[in-house]
Amino acid sequence: MFQRRHHDVLAATDALSRRGFLGNVYTGMAGMGLAHLLGRELAAEDSGGGEAAAKSGHAGAYVPRNTAKARRVLQIFCPGAASHMDLWEHKPELERRHGEPLPGEEEFLSFQGKNGNLMKSPWPFVACGKSGKQITSMLPHMARHVDDIAFWHSLQSKSNTHGPGCVFMNSGHDVEGFPAAGAWLSYALGSENENLPAYVAIPDIRGEPPNGKANWTNGFLPARHQAIMLSAQQPIRNLAVPSGVDADEEQATRELVDLLNRRHAAARPGESELEARIAAYQLAARMQLSAPEVSDLSRESQAIHDEYGTGHANQLLAAYARNCLLARRLLERGVRYVNLYCASRASGVDGLLNWDAHKSLKPDYERHCPIFDQPTAALLTDLKRRGLLDDTLVLWTTEFGRMPTHQQGTSGRDHNPDGFTCWMMGAGVRGGVSYGATDDFGRRAVEDVATVWDFYATVLHLMGIDHRQLTFYHNGLDRRLTDVHGNVIREVLA
Repeated sequence: MFQRRHHDVLAATDALSRRGFLGNVYTGMAGMGLAHLLGRELAAEDSGGGEAAAKSGHAGAYVPRNTAKARRVLQIFCPGAASHMDLWEHKPELERRHGEPLPGEEEFLSFQGKNGNLMKSPWPFVACGKSGKQITSMLPHMARHVDDIAFWHSLQSKSNTHGPGCVFMNSGHDVEGFPAAGAWLSYALGSENENLPAYVAIPDIRGEPPNGKANWTNGFLPARHQAIMLSAQQPIRNLAVPSGVDADEEQATRELVDLLNRRHAAARPGESELEARIAAYQLAARMQLSAPEVSDLSRESQAIHDEYGTGHANQLLAAYARNCLLARRLLERGVRYVNLYCASRASGVDGLLNWDAHKSLKPDYERHCPIFDQPTAALLTDLKRRGLLDDTLVLWTTEFGRMPTHQQGTSGRDHNPDGFTCWMMGAGVRGGVSYGATDDFGRRAVEDVATVWDFYATVLHLMGIDHRQLTFYHNGLDRRLTDVHGNVIREVLA
């Protein structure tokens, strides 16, 4: 039956014999494979050792011109606007003037209305590491890493709303439809592993972040650059060929489908969506063998599980810990960009699902900080121990900051796009430094004010890319991750 179906299809296309078909496919596929490998090696030579592009399952569209410090990126995102003056930026003056009106802005209306008086952080800050950097006492595990981190304390956002704020932090634009940073790097450099996607998003067990998949979209880039969603909570099924299926028959079927797909695409040149769909199915087939192994956390030692906290009694902590461990396994296998989320979109319950502590900052953050602290610190320790931090760039991001005052009638803080903190560490980053600052209360960025575009210009620089040269022509414009802005902040570079 198989041979008859095979013969009928071939007769309808080229009237080839089965033997001739397989012979031509074998020769053609071998030739294409050789040409592909040679093209990747030539790309590596032309880029001055652009090893990452050479290893790509689909060669990157951009050849790096600088010496790349980093080969891959881990972006940890805490949606809900994590408070900078309660986590990362110590404000002694805010402590001293607790309970007083915010000078000059006594009647200021923020996102949810009028604010009360200044409110100090509920927790003390502690000096950590050789650098003496002060962070909240609520993050004792993360305190071990401050000497490796470059803090950006003077970022500003274009939006004070979660959805547009998250999209802006991820894509450099505050409206949907623009590619995320991971999609840009997939487009630029491709993947280092032919059997895994270049870009992976790992949402929190509590759900997707505000504006959902727009945070990891390919936008107007070819569809293959959108992130693939994975989670340690939903292991990938092992779709290997079932026992009893003849290996030759399976291979012949794959070769036939591949030939028909290529002919179909060749007859319709310029249809990028069709080509992307074919590429997606081919990647899915390759992932059948590789992805189940990647997501099988049982292969890790008990010591590793204990370090991350995958068996913790706090089920949210344990779930995030498993996602952290999955992120490490993806990075060490050559995934170019991993988006790891800690918390999700708000679902009508302020502060319960994410860092959006409008009504009750203290109990909300006493829930979230332990979930974030141990697993994230373990992930950073593990990356460093394995030597992966030598060529992995780690980013910690959130969409904007929070007000130094409490919201009127509450013990929480409202949204503040005028000053907030993100940080980076790893390949090419100068650790133990703080760039920029907000004012004495944390209200506005005032020293070395930085933008999201500066942040990503620096990220691309560390990946060996001039952010002004990474473009894609769309709707009459050469679009960029950094729009028409951005400067590399060299003070945070090693």
